[in-house]
Amino acid sequence: MTSPSPKPGALGLAALLALTTPAQADAPLNVLATVGMIADVAQNIAGDCAEVQSLLGPGTDPHSYSATPSDVRKLASAELIFYVDAALEDRMADVLAGMSDRTPTVGLLATTFADDTLLDDPDAPGQPDPHLWMDVSRWAQIAPVIAENIAAQRPDCAESMAANVADYTGKLGALHGWVGAAIASIPEGQRLLVTAHDAFYYFADAYGIEASEAIEGISTTSEASIGDIRAVADFVIARNVPAVFVETTINPRTIEALVEEVRGRGHEVAIGGELYSDAMGDEGTPEGSYIGMIRANTETITRALGGTLPDWPEALADWAAP
Repeated sequence: MTSPSPKPGALGLAALLALTTPAQADAPLNVLATVGMIADVAQNIAGDCAEVQSLLGPGTDPHSYSATPSDVRKLASAELIFYVDAALEDRMADVLAGMSDRTPTVGLLATTFADDTLLDDPDAPGQPDPHLWMDVSRWAQIAPVIAENIAAQRPDCAESMAANVADYTGKLGALHGWVGAAIASIPEGQRLLVTAHDAFYYFADAYGIEASEAIEGISTTSEASIGDIRAVADFVIARNVPAVFVETTINPRTIEALVEEVRGRGHEVAIGGELYSDAMGDEGTPEGSYIGMIRANTETITRALGGTLPDWPEALADWAAP
């Protein structure tokens, strides 16, 4: 994997950086993550050793998001920056590359995962699918990488963060098992996931979803066509899919058009609910955390496709009860 290459003049980056000074080098470390799925893990690992913020909030699509001057100032004041990969934050690639010249800027996909452990974008062979957080066991692997990068600037925190990594990844292990058991309860032939865009391949790969289909591809930067909708409608009808799902970061019109197409051909399909794909829920809600996001998605998918939720893991009892 290669880091994004800067292009001259992106957002007047040089001028903005010249006006911005980094945060002071005392604890807690000022950490900025592009997306909430990183920020939540990072805060759980860092504890009091860092203040972690997310650049993109609920309902924001990182595929199509371009950094504003305000965002650039936030990035420039950070002491450590985490992002997923240019395959996700495509339109911020230039800004992130520019930041790497002055601030530790870590692309977690490239620094954590070997190429042969990643799924490819089916529409762009050789380019990785960046949606790794949909497989809890994979996403847990970013925890020690985050700890290592924070400890590089706050070495006194290394021991406490190692304990946090062990505790938090233990919770994620319990969550991973719970998701697998929930999806396994869906009757065979109904473990079919149809969504607005291809953000769920890792979920399907990890938890035994028989097929995952979407109207849009891995990236959401291109408009879905009538042909795309009809192709997915063919799949829904052929496999008798009971429910399809909208996403919080995607306009629901494409899924609504899919449902109309299916019903227009004399078949019935329900909208099974809303999934969190490229952003978590609102801050202060259970879904505004990584664990809560995955739990909510699993509950929605399992119930809509005819499964039964298992008991919530004891290891997560102090996190939240469903």
